[in-house]
Amino acid sequence: MITNVYIDGFNLYYGCLKRSPYKWLDLGSLCSQLLPQNDIKRIRYFTARVKARPDNPQGPARQDAYLAALESIPNLTVHLGHFLVSETRMPLAPIPARPPKTVLVTKTEEKGSDVNLATYLLADAFRADCEASVVITNDSDLAEPMRMVSQELGLTVGLVNPHPRQASRALINIGKPRFVKAIRGGLLAASQFPDHVMVGRRTLHRPSNW
Repeated sequence: MITNVYIDGFNLYYGCLKRSPYKWLDLGSLCSQLLPQNDIKRIRYFTARVKARPDNPQGPARQDAYLAALESIPNLTVHLGHFLVSETRMPLAPIPARPPKTVLVTKTEEKGSDVNLATYLLADAFRADCEASVVITNDSDLAEPMRMVSQELGLTVGLVNPHPRQASRALINIGKPRFVKAIRGGLLAASQFPDHVMVGRRTLHRPSNW
């Protein structure tokens, strides 16, 4: 079955990669092992470029190395949203009896990736670009576009949940995926890039720390 895979990059990262040693993840290998019976036509990866922060000054450089390594996967394209960093006041929990009742925090927000994913998911389905669409996320905002692809356009839709908790009920009840899979640690370990990745004439090196 000709299949396109749509990856919510930040959902994948915070779901199963952030606290793992498996961040140098070969998404082509991951998709092939998740879907061994499918003919994977496209892998669309949705993310945003992170910004340096005092607690993570090398974050952008590590991300640049990873995005460059993804170029070695011939059927993968990267689709970028944008990343916002701002300072805002938020209430303390629990709220104290006396001031201060709020604290100034650095707030990070990723914008556009879920909209981009939904757009390409629907556009590819309308173009009959594939027979099956598999979405890697646990973001309930994607339930309705999944439902449209499944029920109104008649494609097979699958869900891969990158989080250890149960998949979103909205994704299951509204999106109506044909199947739901989880990403286990063993699969991540078996889907790593080699330490050195050739992209054209460049040799990319796995970051020494994350």
